[in-house]
Amino acid sequence: MENVLRPLIVFGGALVLAFAVAWATDRFLRRMDARRPETPLWGLLRRGRVPLQAVVFVALLNGFYEYAEIARRDQPTVNLWLHIILIGAAAWLALRILAAIVETATARYAGVAHDPARARRVKTQLTLIQRLVTAVVVVIAASAILLQFPAMKTLGTSMLASAGVLGIVAGIAAQSTLGNLFAGLSIAFGDMVRIGDEVVVDGEMGTVDEITVSYLVLRTWDERRITMPVSYFTSKPFENWSRGGPQQTGTVFLQLDHSAPVKELRAKTEELVRANDFWDGRSWSLVVTDTTPSTIEVRVAVSARTSDDLWTLRCDLREHLIGWLQREHPSALPRVRFAAPEDLAASSNGHWDHQESRLS
Repeated sequence: MENVLRPLIVFGGALVLAFAVAWATDRFLRRMDARRPETPLWGLLRRGRVPLQAVVFVALLNGFYEYAEIARRDQPTVNLWLHIILIGAAAWLALRILAAIVETATARYAGVAHDPARARRVKTQLTLIQRLVTAVVVVIAASAILLQFPAMKTLGTSMLASAGVLGIVAGIAAQSTLGNLFAGLSIAFGDMVRIGDEVVVDGEMGTVDEITVSYLVLRTWDERRITMPVSYFTSKPFENWSRGGPQQTGTVFLQLDHSAPVKELRAKTEELVRANDFWDGRSWSLVVTDTTPSTIEVRVAVSARTSDDLWTLRCDLREHLIGWLQREHPSALPRVRFAAPEDLAASSNGHWDHQESRLS
């Protein structure tokens, strides 16, 4: 009878205590969350209830398993697996707590920061710190698990004896990985590029969607994802359209005939720009920037709050200006001039009759 009661008491007591500790902790966190709703930390920490139960349960079993007197011959093996499970559960709990702290810090700073750029900068830094700490926790947990095996302890002792040589070899082999790691930290704390920034890299324009310690993901306007090593941004030039403010100035070029009424076109452009909701009210202009034997080049420069607004504004202006010219001044559109065959003979006598045909 005693052989049955002892295991039941040990396992049942450990299970009840684990659930009791987890329930009490969850109740405390719920009360704190209700008392301080402006701080999401307490609600986020409740995600760690399951790993907390696992840690408490396995820790109690590890401490009182010998009193259960079950299969003493296999007790070393059971203790080994209990240690392994305890290490894994502790790492799981630590990662849940870390995620809750990072999310809380990000949300709190985003709520009080008046500058969206600074909020994105802090988010980028916290995200990279979280990924780095996660990698460290996983490596430490894996190493601790491996050291639970006697064979690995012997291997570890021999490896420590030659740690200097192995460190040099590993440093050479992982030179690219380490370079990306330090480049990621440089990006995060050097404020070179942040999550949400609009950048132009190698001719591709997109929004920074994700930054890790080794690579960066760029989301293009057509929903493609471009993955690039972070070391690229510390070794090569790139355009960051969000740095210093998202406002931008863009241009619309029109190729027109020499007879185009520039003054009337400038007045119509002002009317269209001021009536467009995507114009930010800062600046606009229309100038003739170039001329060729057959056309003139007209440049319209306008400003907008963001690159997306600027793109829409440019497209609207281009469409409405061309439509207005077609309706009001069709002769201002570019045309091709050519001479009839009979006029070629007349040109030898000093006469040249031109005929004009508009481009379709």
